Formats: sequence, C-alpha cells, structure tokens
Amino acid sequence: MEGTNNVAAALIIEEGQTKGSQNQESGATSAHTVGHDSWQQMGFMLVIVFNCGYILSFSNLILVPLGWKWGILCMFFLAFYSLYSQWLLSAFHFIDGKRFIRYRDLMGYLYGREMYYYTWAIQYLTLLVANIGFIVLAARSLKEINMVFSDSPVRLQIYILISGLAFFIFANLVPTMSAIRRWLAVSFIITFTYVLILLVILVRDGTSNKSRDYEIQGSKTDKIYNAIGAMSAIIVANAAGMIPEMQSTLRQPAVMNMRKALYSQYTVGLLFYYGVTIIGYWAYGSSVSVYLPEQIGGAKWIKVFVNAAVFLQSLVSQHVFISPVYETLDTKLLVLEESMFSRENIKRRFFVRGVIFTANIFVAAAFPFLGDFINVIGSFSLIPLTFVFPSMVFIKAKAKASTIQKKAWHWFNILFFTLVTIATTVAAVRNVVKHIQDYSFFADA
Repeated sequence: MEGTNNVAAALIIEEGQTKGSQNQESGATSAHTVGHDSWQQMGFMLVIVFNCGYILSFSNLILVPLGWKWGILCMFFLAFYSLYSQWLLSAFHFIDGKRFIRYRDLMGYLYGREMYYYTWAIQYLTLLVANIGFIVLAARSLKEINMVFSDSPVRLQIYILISGLAFFIFANLVPTMSAIRRWLAVSFIITFTYVLILLVILVRDGTSNKSRDYEIQGSKTDKIYNAIGAMSAIIVANAAGMIPEMQSTLRQPAVMNMRKALYSQYTVGLLFYYGVTIIGYWAYGSSVSVYLPEQIGGAKWIKVFVNAAVFLQSLVSQHVFISPVYETLDTKLLVLEESMFSRENIKRRFFVRGVIFTANIFVAAAFPFLGDFINVIGSFSLIPLTFVFPSMVFIKAKAKASTIQKKAWHWFNILFFTLVTIATTVAAVRNVVKHIQDYSFFADA
C-alpha cells in the first residue's frame, strides 16, 4: 500500500474546506452530517427505502423471466450474497486509522486515482439514473390516480414535471440523508399501510384468478437473455452501491451499527419487498404488469390510496439514494462556515438542486420507460459496486494478513461477478435495442 497516503490526500477533494462536519479520523470535510445517527435510524431507513415503488415492478422483471424455481432460488441467493458483500464492505469504513465516508475515497486510497474516478463515475451514474426512474415512477402513480377519475388522463410528461418539482422542494427542505429522520415515522406508516393493503388485494385477485399461467414466454435465446437480465433487477431490489456514504452518518461503533442496520433490511425489509414480488407473480402469473397498481382490482379508493402512497413514499426513497450527489456538490459549493439554512446556503442549495432536477426532469420526460432501464442500472454499475469492489477492498487492505484460501475466495468473487456484469450488461442492452422501435421521445407511456 506504498504511496497511498499521498494518493489519499490528492483524492479527497473536499478536504480543502476548513469547517463543516469534520471527519477527525481522515481529515475529510463534509457539508453533511457525519457520525451522528443511531443504527436504529439507519435500519428503519433501509427498511423503508428498499420498499419503495420499484418493488411494484419486480414481479414482472424478476419472476416472469425466471419462473418459480429459478426465480425464488436466485432471489434468495443474491439477497444473501448482497448482505454478505455489504457486511464485508462495512468492515473497511476505517483503514489505517482513517474513516472513509465516500466509496470513491476508499477505492482511490487503495487503488489510485483512476479507480477513484471510475468509482465516482459509475456510482453517480447509478444514483442519477435511479433518481430519473423515481421521477417516472412517481409520475406514473399520479397518472394512475388521474385515470381512476378520467378516461382522458393528462399526458405523463405533466406528471413528470409535477413529480420533479415535488422532489426538488423536498430536497431543499430536507438537505441531507441524516435530516430525513424527521420523516421516517410518517413514511413507515404510509409504506407499510400501502404494502399491506396491496398484499391483501393481490391475495384476493389471485384466489379469484383461475386463468393465470406461469409459462416463460419467448424463444430459447430470448429466455436466456431475459433470465440474465432478471439478475440485474434482483440486485436493484437489494442494494444501492453506497454503503460508505450511508455508514458515514452513523455514530461509533460505525461498523457494528452498519451491520445491525443491514440485518434489519434483510429481515424485515426483505419480507415485504420479496412478499409483494412473489404474491404479485402468484396472483397474475406471466401476465403480471410492470406496474402492479394498474392491474389490481377493487374499489376506486384502493387504487387512489396505493398510488398516492407510492408518490409520497418516493419522496423519501429518492432523496436517500441521491444524497451522495448532494453531499459532493454541497461540500464543494456551500459556505461551510455557515449553517445549512443560512441565507447564502439556501440560495446556493436552491441553485444546485435546481440544476440536478432540471436535467433529470428533462431526461425523464424524454425517456419515460421504467422496466428496461432498471435492468441497465443493475448491470454494468451496481453489480461491481455491490459484489466486485468489496472483494477488491479486502484483497488490498488485507494483503499481508489474509490466508491463501481467503484471497482465492475473493478473487473468485471478483472474476465471477465481473463475468456476471458483462453478461447482464449485454442482456440489458440487447433488450433495449430489441424494443427500440417501441420507444419514442416524450412518449405518453
């Protein structure tokens, strides 16, 4: 690890600031909160945000291409592996007495400048594309409400604009990931009320639906590519590729606290988001919609409530997943000597958030397609962040202390999931290209 101290000093670009949330272990400065939150708050947050509106697409994206046997097997295998990889990564929040509050800083410290920028690029691309997906998701929920009351609903792009503006306002009122704690109780009530109502409706619809079938559609080649693509959706369901950024908010002992929070996600959280996925597929079979609320039966108020809950819950979830982008820009552009809500910082934050959401609203309006692009997110960027990089960190950080067997295990992980990354990326791109004729700019999808 020779020379890494110089590399670290060059790579932690936010160190030029003198105040703000000071990370005493590494010297890195952040405009956002560091080392403050409890593991209960983090666990609560993970359970909520991973039960976001994306779960309403997973029956279609995961189980339709894989079927019962391989679908269930892959879902629980990748969930366990995701927990293991993130559990492993959380152990390296501190290296050589330094606390790494950003994924890119950790990878740059161990592997140099190129890896610093590569990690930054793929992580932020993942988070920004996910945010665009949240805008489309929230817009679709609003349009579904409109369709309950009108046979001629307003174009999706109008709801994309409304959703983006709502996210923008929320981002200014709740500037950091840590500050979202004030919204967690309300979000919890909304999230699990709509999930429980949805589960009841799905069981009722499934019981009365006698014509469903579970046959996997398509040619042999299509089935192979679609199954590979489904792996990406499973990973999106379980990971976000931002463990160091989440862990940075936790008080000491940060490693133990992060792991406790992860256990909450992969027990309570997984029970609900996999429950919706499995029961949704059981209820409607291979014809299950890419957005479950448009298919459920029942009274009008049920559809209205479920879609309204999806919209409100998306405010919280998208904010958590885009927070690392805010942290970088806020640390660079805000006046760290002043509070987050000083007049100058409010103006600067308004401008920063405005630029982000202007771009994301435009892209969402131009490309309002949800399912295919979830697979793209999970393939070429989220798989390395979740599975490849933690083993790379282990090999470098534990180069002298680990056994040959452990090194071999982590090299296996690196090579295997690199191949998975290539395969899922090819499958995702193939799917987009195959359906390119179905896409059109600013489509009222």
